[in-house]
Amino acid sequence: MAKATQEFGEWPLKRLMTEIVGSGPKSADDMTREQAREAFQRILAGEPDETTLGAFWLANRWKRNNPEELAGYTDVMLEESVETAEPDANPVDCGANYDGKHTSAVLGVGAGLVAAAAGTPVVVHSGDRVPTQKATAYKHVLDELGVRTELEPTESADMVDETGFGFYYQPAFNPGIQDLYERRDMMGVRTFVNTIETVANPANADVHLGSFYHLAFAKKMTDLIEESDHLSFSRAIFFQGMEGYDDIRPGYTKVAEWDEGEDELEDYEVETANYGMEMEAEDLAVDDVTADSASITEEVLAGERDDHFADAIALNGAFRMYARQDVESLEAGLEEARAVIADGSAAAVLEDLRSF
Repeated sequence: MAKATQEFGEWPLKRLMTEIVGSGPKSADDMTREQAREAFQRILAGEPDETTLGAFWLANRWKRNNPEELAGYTDVMLEESVETAEPDANPVDCGANYDGKHTSAVLGVGAGLVAAAAGTPVVVHSGDRVPTQKATAYKHVLDELGVRTELEPTESADMVDETGFGFYYQPAFNPGIQDLYERRDMMGVRTFVNTIETVANPANADVHLGSFYHLAFAKKMTDLIEESDHLSFSRAIFFQGMEGYDDIRPGYTKVAEWDEGEDELEDYEVETANYGMEMEAEDLAVDDVTADSASITEEVLAGERDDHFADAIALNGAFRMYARQDVESLEAGLEEARAVIADGSAAAVLEDLRSF
């Protein structure tokens, strides 16, 4: 259960709606950090009326949260809900949108296994059919591959150290957010919870790899990291992933790279054609996202595919190596990725996961 605070200040959600955030997308004001903190403490405690909670979430969506508000929400989540379990390895934290993908294959499992085989430990985390899309996420592909996913956080940390790849299950490491599932489902639209859960960082990693729909959102996320009192990331890379997920898209992908202490957010483009990969988004579409993502992952790791999916998994694996600065360039990472697929090392990591 969440360690919910039962004593609050002077800002119940209804008052925040009336005086601060509820006057509409153009005239609403931003909350202070302390107001945002109190709001989320009340939410985790189950204090607000259901109607008021829904209105508050929707008002926040209309006005759009600033980094200070998001940092306040995030810090309360980390203080009162998240149970971290830090492995001895220092993995790349992959925080894809928890509500998943419904059209294209989930490449992050295969990419993470490739990176792990090359010496870059990787952590992924997700829930189970999270609103609003309730589509395929990391858990479902791993389940289909026969990997145990309903793990306690300490087991997830052990998985990282034993295999190089770890999965953290949201209901186990972030129960306060899981308790909001029904209310989120009834909303019918994404809320700020969909944003902050992606940076829960259950392994207490130094490097975060995330996704965004627009470059301005990447700047907001790196500002959130800087504003937070508890997030430990010293490096973060966000990109315009397929369906908002942490998979580099075919063709052109915008990337934003942040390092602690740097004044500017660096942005650049990754074009798959520059790596000899002539493909379009529809080339990575599948009929059954869960089953097809699993079978594609297994076939690529076994060296049984030499197609767009194999290229995409290798490139995304290389990007995880680059994010952790284990390789100097994507080209070098791509060479490593193809090598560990060819020699069977990546397939061996999958077998280790299955036997964990």
